[in-house]
Amino acid sequence: MKTSDESHTENLSLGARFERLVAIMARLRAPGGCPWDREQSYDTIKPYTIEETYEVLDAVDRRDYRGLCEELGDLMLQAVFFAQIAAEDGRFSIADSLDAINEKLVRRHPHVFADGDAKTSEQVLTRWDQIKAGEKAERGEQPKLCLDGVPRALPALMEGLKISQKVAKKGFEWADFDQVLEKFHEETAELAEARAGGAQDKIEEELGDVLFTVVNMARWLKVDPEQALRKTNAKFRARFAYVEQSLARQGKTLDAATLEEMEALWQQAKSQPTSR
Repeated sequence: MKTSDESHTENLSLGARFERLVAIMARLRAPGGCPWDREQSYDTIKPYTIEETYEVLDAVDRRDYRGLCEELGDLMLQAVFFAQIAAEDGRFSIADSLDAINEKLVRRHPHVFADGDAKTSEQVLTRWDQIKAGEKAERGEQPKLCLDGVPRALPALMEGLKISQKVAKKGFEWADFDQVLEKFHEETAELAEARAGGAQDKIEEELGDVLFTVVNMARWLKVDPEQALRKTNAKFRARFAYVEQSLARQGKTLDAATLEEMEALWQQAKSQPTSR
């Protein structure tokens, strides 16, 4: 049975529902509100924003649409939380953030909202970057170095992808995928050489070079390396769970099993539809 509050919410418009979220957040932060919420700052809620973002991605990966619905709400709360703190500081409100994104989307899609022309995704992205650069020039912002716009706080794979995309647009690019593969073999050979030398810092450096080259391979193949690795992680989890559960049915633990036993079960797991 639905509560009276839930029934009331169903009758609210989309705008009213968002305003309700904003009002709830303001109440939580107000005097007499929630002690925990009132203690938070821009910096203390950053980890929760990252966590909620990855929970959205996890729900997408699992095609858990009910979970995705809830996680998107949690992610929206993070935006409202930041904006509430900013409003209390007299900097801006959530309304300003909504105006900013609405105006930006219209401004940067002239092929939809004006007389611009873009037939492909590549043309859209090129025009987006041109408009973005023009906006910065109008604001009088000094030109930045090519890679200054890539956030350092991104996960390493995502940062590597954005770095390689940026420099490729400037012409710092391989001629074809075969050259990328050649670079990969070159880097793995240097990693083997570093390993033979035994210097841990050199091994770390060369391994980083290998990973960066793999990111570029993904870019050439039009694969998101972050998502590719997330899917492989999920596949590994499922297969190893099969190994562990199979051993448990035999009255064994992972610690008591031999490598040969685990490998045999691993091969079985690979044939299971849910572990692919």
